[in-house]
Amino acid sequence: MATHTTNYRATFIEVAEDCPTDHATEPPAGDPPTIAALQYRLIAEEPYAHTSDDVVFAVHALRRGMDPDDSAAREEFFSKGQPCLRSSPLGKRYGWGILSDEQGRVALVARESQTYAALAADPALGHTRAMRSRRAPR
Repeated sequence: MATHTTNYRATFIEVAEDCPTDHATEPPAGDPPTIAALQYRLIAEEPYAHTSDDVVFAVHALRRGMDPDDSAAREEFFSKGQPCLRSSPLGKRYGWGILSDEQGRVALVARESQTYAALAADPALGHTRAMRSRRAPR
């Protein structure tokens, strides 16, 4: 069975062009927790501990009452393509850049920080943006 991945390596996912905030904010927790809140908690509490695949599958599993450590369910989940963290509300709505290190492990970077500005200008990193929430005007 072919496996797909959402992982980036040595890449900075910058905030979407149409992100409505000029500073990073923690997503509201909600009950049940939103995708944004779960992603935020997983990444913010343990920066560089999880890959994008880890985060994407854990959120999927938690929202469906599954065990995030179920390797068979994870293999089945990634047997087809899944949206990567470019589609995350963290970069689209809440003002967080997402940095993937050389091993694909991720950390959050607040868009108003000096670290964000330095990473956005770093030619040694791959660069992409979070997906826009709306279509670009024609």
